Amino acid sequence: MRYYKPKEIADELQISTSALRHYEAWGVVPPPERAENGHRLYTSEHVAYFRCLRAMFPGFGYGMTYEVLRFIQKRELDDALWLVNAEQAKLQQEKMLADQTLALLEDPSLEMVKGKRLKPRMTIGEVAELADVETSAIRHWEKEGLLSPERNPDNGYRLYTPLHVRQILLIRSLRKTVFFLEKIKGIVQAVEHQSIEQARKMMREALSVIHERIRQQFHGVYKLVELCIELGLIDGSDAALTRTLHTFEGGGT
Repeated sequence: MRYYKPKEIADELQISTSALRHYEAWGVVPPPERAENGHRLYTSEHVAYFRCLRAMFPGFGYGMTYEVLRFIQKRELDDALWLVNAEQAKLQQEKMLADQTLALLEDPSLEMVKGKRLKPRMTIGEVAELADVETSAIRHWEKEGLLSPERNPDNGYRLYTPLHVRQILLIRSLRKTVFFLEKIKGIVQAVEHQSIEQARKMMREALSVIHERIRQQFHGVYKLVELCIELGLIDGSDAALTRTLHTFEGGGT
């Protein structure tokens, strides 16, 4: 059996040897055997673990990657794969919401929602019903500086225009994505100032991030399958699997 020096692995992955020790200490990689002089004896299985976790980090994040690899160590392949599947489903949902948001921005005039023509001024209850959100959510977004409703001069009640409805629909979609508050605020404010093209540009940039993440995720999946083949959890002689792997291989490059 060939053993790998920590520096060999670290150089390949462009990380420090101390990072390898950290992964081991955190239980993400199984502990290696030790030589008589105390040096770690990493095997091809350890190399596959290290390659996998480094490939999965960009698309799945540290926490999810650690959880998946701990399942793999326990040889609980199905649990690991369902975790990966759930994370990819979340990204798919984010993509759908981002597409919906961009469609809202592409519509130059938002005159109807849910088959109802928008009134010039609406109450918080009316816009909440139109946007399928709670009134408490709208008030919270106002506190966060995302909305600036008008006020009825007679009673002080909030009044919302069709522009506010568009903003609420945008916020509703964006809050379910990975976008940070400041990014959301920038898009909403661009709409408020009639800078629709600027808002579209920001959304397209956000979509490009999602596209990059799906490529990163597939690259991580490719390395995860390689690890499972190395561990004997998946049959590497399966021709169909081999063809599928080749479609994933370039995902992170």
